[in-house]
Amino acid sequence: MKQRFNAFLTLSFVLVLFTVGFGQKTSTAVSKVVSHADEKVDSTPKKAVRVEDIEKDISEALTVIQNNYAGQKSINYNDLFKTSIDSMLHTLDPHSNYFDAKEFEQFKTDQSSRYFGIGATIGDLTDEKGNVVATYIKATFDGAPANRAGLRYGDKIVSVNGQSMLGKPFSDVRNFLRGPRGTEAKLVVERLGTGKRETIDIIRDAVSQPSISEIYMIKPGVGYMNMNGGFNQTTYAEFAAGFRSLKAQGMQQLVLDLRNNGGGLVSQAYRVANSFLQDGQTVFTQKGRIDGVTVPYRAENPAPDRSPVVILVNRNTASASEILAGAMQDHDRALIVGENTFGKGLVQNPFQLDYGSMLLLTIAKYETPAGRLIQRDYSNGDLYNYYTEGGSFRDESADDPKPTGPESKTDAGRAVYSGGGINPDVVVKPRTIPIERARFQAKLANPVFAFAMDLVAGKVPGFDAYKVLKPITYDYDLRKSDFPITEPVFAAFKKYATTKYKYAPVQIDHEREFVERALRTELVTAAYGAETANQVFNDYDDQLQKAIELLPQAKALAAEGFKANSATSNAKMPSN
Repeated sequence: MKQRFNAFLTLSFVLVLFTVGFGQKTSTAVSKVVSHADEKVDSTPKKAVRVEDIEKDISEALTVIQNNYAGQKSINYNDLFKTSIDSMLHTLDPHSNYFDAKEFEQFKTDQSSRYFGIGATIGDLTDEKGNVVATYIKATFDGAPANRAGLRYGDKIVSVNGQSMLGKPFSDVRNFLRGPRGTEAKLVVERLGTGKRETIDIIRDAVSQPSISEIYMIKPGVGYMNMNGGFNQTTYAEFAAGFRSLKAQGMQQLVLDLRNNGGGLVSQAYRVANSFLQDGQTVFTQKGRIDGVTVPYRAENPAPDRSPVVILVNRNTASASEILAGAMQDHDRALIVGENTFGKGLVQNPFQLDYGSMLLLTIAKYETPAGRLIQRDYSNGDLYNYYTEGGSFRDESADDPKPTGPESKTDAGRAVYSGGGINPDVVVKPRTIPIERARFQAKLANPVFAFAMDLVAGKVPGFDAYKVLKPITYDYDLRKSDFPITEPVFAAFKKYATTKYKYAPVQIDHEREFVERALRTELVTAAYGAETANQVFNDYDDQLQKAIELLPQAKALAAEGFKANSATSNAKMPSN
C-alpha cells in the first residue's frame, strides 16, 4: 500500500506543478489586499508552493482519513486515489482523465474494435406484471463463439456456469457471459423451437466489434455508412473495404453518418478525410501549448474520390469525427446536415504509469483547415453543465445556439465560425416524443418481443411465412418484401397484446408505427442479424431521409469546392 501511495503522490506532484507552472502566469510582485479602510496592507511576499509541502499535506490527509473515517462506506484506496487524480485533472479541462489498471485494459480493448466474450446480442423479457422473466439470445455475430455453438434467436439463457439467470435483466447476464479469452462459459439454454433444455460449452474468444456498423446501398446509386462506433484501430480498413464494396455495387453518392460518433484515433479520421481531399489540402492543424508552434496535417492523395458526400452530425458527434466533418466542410467537399456537434477540439495523449494505470492528458488543440477552433468554452469549470445542458443533453426542442466565435471562410467563400463545434450547413432536428410516450413504448416492447418469438417459432397459426428455420444470413441488404407487417400481422399482435398484456386496443392503434417498426426489427434480427436489423430503423429516420434528398446540393457544393481549389492551385503556380 505504501508503494502504491507513493506512486499516487508522485503523480499528484507532477500534475500540480503542471497546473501551477502552465495554468497561469506566476508573479513575484508584492500582493496588496485592501478590504476596509482600517485594515492594514498585507505586504508579506507569498510563499512559493513546494513539492514537499504538497506531499506532506496529502500524506497527512490520508492519515487522518485512515485513523478517523467512520462513514457507511469502507475505504477503497483505488477509488480514493482515482477520484483525487480525476478531480485534479478536471481543474485543467473536461477531457483529461485517469484510468486505473482495469479501465486502461478496457480502453485498449475498445481501441482494438473487439471485446472478449461469446459474441451475441441479448435482451430480456418482462411479463404483464413488470417482472423480468428471463434473458434471451437475439442474434450472434458471424464467426463468433456463440455462432459456432449454434445459439439462435429466442433461446432462453437458463444458467451460466451453474448460476441461474432466470429473472435477471440482460445487463446482469451480460457480465456472466463476458470474461477473459480462453475461459469457459457453460450455458444451459432452452431452445425456442422445441422448448428442450441443452447444455452448451463455449470458450470465450475475441469478438469483432466493427466501428462502422452499417455499410450498404440505401437506394440505387446511394451508399450509406454508419460510423457510430468511434475511430478505432480498424476504422480506416473497414471504411476502405466498405467503400470498394459500395463502388462495386454502383455507388455514385455517399451518406456518411457521424451521429453519435464520440471520436477516437485522429489518425484514422485523417485517413478517411484523405480519401476525399486533394493532395496538399489541410485536414487539420495541431496547436501545442507553446504559442506559435503549429503542426499542419495535409492530404496526400493525388487521386481522391470525387463522389458527392453528405455527412450527418448531431450533438454527440465529437472530437475526431468533428475534425473529419470540419475538414470536409472547410474545403466544401461535403454538405454537413443535422445538428451542432459537441465541440471537443482538445488533443489527449496517453501516458502509461506504474501499476498498469494510464493518464490521458490534453497536450494540444485542433484547428480546422479554415483556422477554426472546435472546442467549446469550459472556462467556468462547471463539468456537469459542460456535458449536459451545454453538450449531449441540451434541450432537443430549442434552436442550436448561434455561433459567436470568429468568422472564417471555406474554400468557396462560405462563412463558418469557431468555438462551438461544427455548425451544420443544413439544420435538421431529430424527431422526438414526450418522455411519457417513450416510457410506454419501452413497456410495449415486451409484448412485441414475446409475439415475435412466437412468429419465429411458427406458433402463430396462419403466419408460416414468418418462421425462421435456418441460421442467420449475414451481410444481407434488406428488401421491402422481407417480413412486412401487414394488416393481418398487426391485427394478430393487437389481439395478443390486449389479451395477454391487458393493453387497450386504442393504445396499440395509437402506437402502430412503433409496433410495425419494432416487430419487423425483431423478425429481421432473427433472420439476418443485428447489423441488418438497423436498416429497418433507417426507413423511419427523418434526418437520414433528408440527407439523401440533399445529395444534389452536396454535388453542387463539391463542384464549387473543386473550382475554388483549382483556382488557388493555379494562382500558386510559377509563371514564365
